[in-house]
Amino acid sequence: MVEPVGNHYVIARPVYSENAFNEEHEKLHRYHKTFWDHLKLYFSCSPQRAKKIALRLFPVVSWLPAYRFREWILNDIISGINTGLVAVLQGLAFALLVNVPPSYGLYAAFFPVLVYFIFGTSRHISVGPFPVLSLMVGGVVTRLVPDDSTGNGTSTNTSAINDERVMVAASVTFLSGVVQLLLGIFQFGFIVIYLSQSLISGFTTAAAIHVLVSQLKFMFQLSVPGFNVPFGIIYTLESVFSQITKANVADLVTSLIVLLIVFVVKEMNDRYKEKLPAPIPIELLVTILAALISYFVNLEEKFDVAVVGKLEEGFHAPVAPDADILQKCIGDGISIAIVGFAVAFSVAKVYSIKHDYPIDGNQELIAFGLGNIVGGSFKGFASSTALSRSGVQESTGGKTQIAGIISSVIVLVVILAIGFLLAPLQKSVLASLALGNLKGMLMQFKEIGILWRKDKYDCVIWVVTFLSAIFLGLDIGLAAAVAFQLLTVVIRSQIPSCTVLANVGRSNIYRNRKDYTDIYEPEGVKIFRCSSPIFFANIEFFREKLITVGFNPLRVLRKRNKALRKIRKMLKKGELQVTPKGLICMANPTYESEEELDNNKIEELDQPTIMTDLPIRINWSTDLPPGITVPQVNIHSIILDFSSVSFLDFSAMTVLRKVISIHEFVRLDIDIYIAGAYDGLLDKLERSAFFDEEIKPSMFFLTIHDAVLHILLKKDIANSPKLKEPVMLKTTLNPDYHFVVQCEIWKQKLEVFIQGLRPTESGL
Repeated sequence: MVEPVGNHYVIARPVYSENAFNEEHEKLHRYHKTFWDHLKLYFSCSPQRAKKIALRLFPVVSWLPAYRFREWILNDIISGINTGLVAVLQGLAFALLVNVPPSYGLYAAFFPVLVYFIFGTSRHISVGPFPVLSLMVGGVVTRLVPDDSTGNGTSTNTSAINDERVMVAASVTFLSGVVQLLLGIFQFGFIVIYLSQSLISGFTTAAAIHVLVSQLKFMFQLSVPGFNVPFGIIYTLESVFSQITKANVADLVTSLIVLLIVFVVKEMNDRYKEKLPAPIPIELLVTILAALISYFVNLEEKFDVAVVGKLEEGFHAPVAPDADILQKCIGDGISIAIVGFAVAFSVAKVYSIKHDYPIDGNQELIAFGLGNIVGGSFKGFASSTALSRSGVQESTGGKTQIAGIISSVIVLVVILAIGFLLAPLQKSVLASLALGNLKGMLMQFKEIGILWRKDKYDCVIWVVTFLSAIFLGLDIGLAAAVAFQLLTVVIRSQIPSCTVLANVGRSNIYRNRKDYTDIYEPEGVKIFRCSSPIFFANIEFFREKLITVGFNPLRVLRKRNKALRKIRKMLKKGELQVTPKGLICMANPTYESEEELDNNKIEELDQPTIMTDLPIRINWSTDLPPGITVPQVNIHSIILDFSSVSFLDFSAMTVLRKVISIHEFVRLDIDIYIAGAYDGLLDKLERSAFFDEEIKPSMFFLTIHDAVLHILLKKDIANSPKLKEPVMLKTTLNPDYHFVVQCEIWKQKLEVFIQGLRPTESGL
């Protein structure tokens, strides 16, 4: 019973072991579904289930009929136009990262949007090219189709190389889409949990550096080959700076001016976003201005700058992926699929929380998988969602994916009708626009200091991920980062936090004894907590930490057995005599070495101490005969707090059983109690034959305090010969947080027991 008393509470209940609690409170026997039950349910079919699956597979059917046309349509139109303009420019710019002609970036900005409109669950993200994915695809492209090393730059040769690169980009995109689709079908949406926020942040920051380096050749207009190998970024920088004297000054100046303008205006958009009705479309303005200047000044002929050139109008017929290419880029396809989904899901999750609607990770995988399959079939490259573009769609008032459809219409108009207007645009302008969208990613360097103060493990993960992705490349770097992150999890669980607890404030609260001054530790009782699952990898660490709580039980057991051997020899020689007061030494004892005491029977030292053949029972805590020393043991009970232990595996059970009974604590007459074990542990231990005559289920208690009160009561009954009858214990927590232990005894002297449990003497 719990009664409130002001801001205190009063508890009155018996001391519960697990067995006592289960006997008093009947536990329901619930049927737990087996794997086959789940499998049958998954493949079962009914009209309701079919409808549910259809609505889940086609989310547009759920939200489109409920679309509030009058309230939302204007916002979606404005948002769609702004997002579409940004999508056109980013599609052209990110195509440079893939090393394919710019027009193919428009296909990547068009087809995935249409597919996501039907299958996606997020209402606010803008689907299309993403710089990190574009760079990863570009790495595959340059590896399989390197630059022409012969220097023969004829249009025919360049066109053939471009066609091959487009095919590689389309094939790896198709493969990544298949991977995402399969992961979604088999419900592997949880895979994103293995990519922590620190890992994604470090990876995208490294990708931003790769994007920056990859765009230098367009800013300086240099012929730099692609190096998709470990330390490729160093080789790229070496190639750039070795040719720096050949840089095109006009392209460099244009790039710097565009970068400066874009950064300044984007900073204004961020600083005054509350006052501006919509962000200033600086990319669009800069593009129009740069195209007009290039057209009227004729920069291509006067300064030999590189321009976008004629964009192909219309669409290509869908093509099947190249089987040879697919075999060579399986690993790349998997990494592109996972990174693309992780980034898109992270952004979608942010907006779903902000606007309070659910998203489905598995359905998102299906949506992006189908989008990449369709996009790759039409010679586009991998899509996800760009943070800046999604920000434009949401900040300009977009309510649903109707805004995405309108943005795709803008892209369609450029593809079919007005793409020729972008022909005179300098490639260096597109490179600068691509870099202008990296501000948010580059600013993530600030997270290092924040993470170091909050969680040093996360900070190390960030740094290792960044360095791995920088020097090993994005594909190998991502794999290395995930492996390192999982290693940190293993290390943290393998070396868990183990503490010794004490009672704080004379209440039922137990905390680390090193953190508080007002503590109480029952005499001879140690409370040990392990804040981690206990399994094969950390059970030995757990055992070592438990031993350091007080003493090494195996060492004490061996010392006692050696002492018994020596006592037997001294009794046999007459050097010891038994008296009512104990053992008295009658002569100078003969000292023997440790080897002589071992007597080549070391294994016997690990057996329980047997005193049945002695005329007196040895009390190890009293004075022993001269020449015999045994470590003092001041502990009679150890409580293992399992409230933070989520599971034990079979290896841990075996070692734990050995620690408790076989040759450790029980053989030294030390009682072990386990408190706060998770539900089902007792059943699991019984199935594993954990219990025997020495280890019994009665050692399990509901809480630490139940175990402590049980130990104190047991000790007082043992020390008081007048308390022979069974005692019922009842505890009450009074408003002063002091425990009063009341005992009801059949016609016994109550004062003897209460005297031993007063707060001033025993602490509770």
